[in-house]
Amino acid sequence: MKSKAFMCLAALFLFSFTVLASAGVAEDGDGGGLMTRLLYQGHGSLRLTSKEEIVVYVDPYAGEGYDVPADIILVTHQHGDHNQVQLPARKENCVVISEADALAGGVYQTFYVNGIEIEAVEASNRNHSPHNCVGYIIAIDGIKVYAAGDTSTTEQMATFPEREIDYALLPCDGVYNMKLEEAAVCAERIGAKVNIPIHMKPGALFDREIAESFDAPNRLIVEAGEEIALEK
Repeated sequence: MKSKAFMCLAALFLFSFTVLASAGVAEDGDGGGLMTRLLYQGHGSLRLTSKEEIVVYVDPYAGEGYDVPADIILVTHQHGDHNQVQLPARKENCVVISEADALAGGVYQTFYVNGIEIEAVEASNRNHSPHNCVGYIIAIDGIKVYAAGDTSTTEQMATFPEREIDYALLPCDGVYNMKLEEAAVCAERIGAKVNIPIHMKPGALFDREIAESFDAPNRLIVEAGEEIALEK
C-alpha cells in the first residue's frame, strides 16, 4: 500500500512539473516560488512579469502572449509598430502610460505602479523626435530593465552606469534606429550586466544572423516567443 501511495504522489508531482514547464513558467531554483520573467514577443515588443504576477507590456505590436492580463502597458512612441494597446488583455485597474504621459510638461517622469518603478528616459534619432519618444528603465523585483524603444545614442546614456541596469534591450536595425556597431557602443556606454538585441529587421519578429552580429559585452540572444528568467 505504501508503495502504491508513493507511486501516486510521484506521478502527481511529475504531472504538476510538466504543466508548469509546458506553460513556460520560470521557477526559482532555490524553491522560492516564481521568478521575474521577460517574454520577448519579437520586433520591439516584450512582456515583463514580476514574482507577484504583476504584468507589464512594453510597445505591444508583435508576436503572441497578449492573453495574460496587463497591470501596466507602456508605449515609447506613437508609431504603429509600438502602440497597439488594444492587444493585451487587461486587469480592471490597468494603467496605460504613453510617451505623452512620460514627457508631461517637457519633463521626464517617474511612475510607481503596483510596486513597479518606471523611469522615462531619452530616446531619439533622425526618425524619432526626442519630444515624441522615450525609453523606460523599469525596476521590477529589484531588477532594472532598460527598454530603449526606438533610439540611437543619447547623451543621457552616459549617466546610465550609475543606475546599475541589469538588462538593456537595444534596437539595431540600422534603418529606423542605430546600426549594430553603434548599438554595441551604446551597450558599452550603458554598462548593463546583460545586453539583448531587439528591433533587428523591419517587418521581422527576429533575425538570428543580425542577433549574432551584435558584438556587445555580455550579449544574450533571446528569440521571438522565448521567455527567460531575470536575475539580479
